[in-house]
Amino acid sequence: MAISGKSGTVYLVGAGPGDPDLLTLRAARLVMGASLIVHDGLVDPAVLAMARPAARMISVAKQRARHTLPQDEICALLVREALAGNDVVRLKGGDPFIFGRGGEEAEACRAAGVPVEIVPGVSAANGAAAATGIPLTHRDAASIVSFVAGQCKGLTEQNWAGLAGKGRTLVIYMGVKTAPQIAEKLMADGLSPDMPVAVVENAARAAMRVLRGPLAGLPDLVARERVKSPALIIIGEVTAREDAALAILARETVE
Repeated sequence: MAISGKSGTVYLVGAGPGDPDLLTLRAARLVMGASLIVHDGLVDPAVLAMARPAARMISVAKQRARHTLPQDEICALLVREALAGNDVVRLKGGDPFIFGRGGEEAEACRAAGVPVEIVPGVSAANGAAAATGIPLTHRDAASIVSFVAGQCKGLTEQNWAGLAGKGRTLVIYMGVKTAPQIAEKLMADGLSPDMPVAVVENAARAAMRVLRGPLAGLPDLVARERVKSPALIIIGEVTAREDAALAILARETVE
């Protein structure tokens, strides 16, 4: 794909929440035509299966407290391959610019003089909302939606006051391991222990699970059901709406 003697281009591509049907046309075309794909662990195998058999695949999967490659080495890998004349499809779950570290990788490429293109994807939150029927905003329940990361450094010191409560929806990425601290933090900020919560595991995938309960019971819910990543925690009145439950029932009936 690259022109001899010139730097390749790095494409930061959002792979969406999992279902290949949710890829943008641009993303699908890049995946199917790629010679080199550098992908995260959250990219569904069905998306990777769209690539050409001859495509070179490099996994840089991350897990909590264990990275295949540190982020700076991932950036260096992208730059090195592009400067060698290779176009690189950097495939990320969800959207590259929503907790995908796409900003860091784009900055590294530009600093090295490597052309970079951002291809947005359906975010995990949008995918979970569509798959479960939980509206992140609703005129009767929420006019504000916030996204936060549940495993960032200094979680207990972060100020989440006002992000959750009446008229608000809070979506927490990467919060499975820190569910006890999250529940404690929000209740300490004044959120009712009875605030409804939904945990969406494997959103928009065949193995999707939707678990519900009150905020105070979130840690026990996650532990009892052995919730694993990828999973989102959605906190707010929207999670208890009847239309969401009906949408899940309709999905299960069809399947």
